[in-house]
Amino acid sequence: MASLREMRLRIRSVRNIAQVTRAMQTVSSSKVRRAQAAVQAVRPYTLKALDVLHHLADHRSSIENSMLRPRKEVRSILVVLISGDRGLAGAYNASVVRQALQQFGSSPVPVRYLVVGRKGRDMLMRLNQSIAGEFSGLPAAPAYTDVSAIGYLAVDEFLSGRADEVHVIYTEFINIIRQKAVSKQLLPVPCQTEHAEHIGPQPVYIFEPGQTELLDQVIPRLVGVQIYEAILESLASEHAARMVTMRNATDNALELIGGLQMLYNKARQQSITSDLLDIAAGTEALAAQTS
Repeated sequence: MASLREMRLRIRSVRNIAQVTRAMQTVSSSKVRRAQAAVQAVRPYTLKALDVLHHLADHRSSIENSMLRPRKEVRSILVVLISGDRGLAGAYNASVVRQALQQFGSSPVPVRYLVVGRKGRDMLMRLNQSIAGEFSGLPAAPAYTDVSAIGYLAVDEFLSGRADEVHVIYTEFINIIRQKAVSKQLLPVPCQTEHAEHIGPQPVYIFEPGQTELLDQVIPRLVGVQIYEAILESLASEHAARMVTMRNATDNALELIGGLQMLYNKARQQSITSDLLDIAAGTEALAAQTS
């Protein structure tokens, strides 16, 4: 059994760890609220952008734009994978990589990854996956201008023919407790669910100054908005996952402290009892010598 001094040092060490994890939980709790507000602010715009893109894709037969038309043969795929720069967030980083491998790990065509976040990059490199590019060190609250280059790079890969499909994999923020790794196709712009029934009048779009000039500018921007929204969703999910992980770590540390404190009390009581027995035995020995 460890000595009383060693047990006191271990209790102190675990208590210090609990203080650190509790502080990290508090910081993550503050960050997740701000990230959640950012997600809720951008979601309506993103949903409307998706409606426009889906409408254009549904009428692609009458629209001349290569970003709306599927390639006759898919020879390569580009995946924008969004992860975090830091760990201590539970399965947050591993889940997006697992989603990517489940969907594209057995792909018959080459798959390259455009990775956002150092953790995803490191995991993919260890798995010998092809990395087309990497973005890390994003601001804590990124603006669209901070991440727009990612969207334009993905569009350029598609237009240049180096990628016949572009997908994004990120962690969707559902609530504080639940986050889910999801995958969406960005290019070519997918149609809405086939055989879906359209109820009510459908919007009619007038292109000014011209269809070609307008779509060449609008579609890359709307694709970039989807990536921006995915990054905000991932940031909120990361902070939520880290908050829950640090809360669990704090609870486990407090539980461990309770168990160690009980063992320490038992050992101390045993030590005191042993000392009392030694004193009593010595007293009896002195009494026997004097008599």
